[in-house]
Amino acid sequence: MKLTYYGHSCFGVEIKGKKILFDPFITYNELAKDVQVDSIEADYIFLSHGHNDHTADCISIAGRTGCKVVASWEITEWLSKNGITNTHPMNTGGKWNFDFGTVKCVVAQHSSGLPDGSYGGNPMGFIFTTGEGTFYYAGDTALTLDMQLIPTWAKLDFAILPIGDNFTMDVADAVRAADFIACNTVVGVHYDTFGFIKINKEEAKQSFEKAGKKLLLPSISETIEL
Repeated sequence: MKLTYYGHSCFGVEIKGKKILFDPFITYNELAKDVQVDSIEADYIFLSHGHNDHTADCISIAGRTGCKVVASWEITEWLSKNGITNTHPMNTGGKWNFDFGTVKCVVAQHSSGLPDGSYGGNPMGFIFTTGEGTFYYAGDTALTLDMQLIPTWAKLDFAILPIGDNFTMDVADAVRAADFIACNTVVGVHYDTFGFIKINKEEAKQSFEKAGKKLLLPSISETIEL
């Protein structure tokens, strides 16, 4: 499976010919200034929670592409008020069989206010089980014992975990999370975008290596094979 990183927590994958985008925050990310947002195609957008640094470009991309947006009930209601009606509401613990595979929503320990100040429902992570690979996107979260349930639902090929600290897990907790979810290949996200979440990337990679794991930190616009 190929993964393209667009900065912060935004990335895209293609499964069974479907282009799937996660947490689009590009236009307002200075580190992603060279990404051409209007060139990004999507059949689906998945939103882990309502914060602006995960939803900022959702309305424009969904409006342009006509893609289906998958998010909490509260976020889909907010989207509807903003003209985006091709949505699929979900909530923690639920799963759904899409045309590319099955998605299960799992606990993320965070908050979820929407850009207009309204309530964004429960933050979530997603487990994707497909014929082309199985992965877990944690969304914004603290380390939580609930992660120990994930290997009972899926054998992961890789995981996408936040590592920036301050608002989410730090590197040390992400290493522990990788143990909890029984996954040795991790793509790190939610780091360096703001002053609060700057990290030492080489030290982060070394921390994972010492634990017998691999931390991948693709450059913005880079596509990697997983």
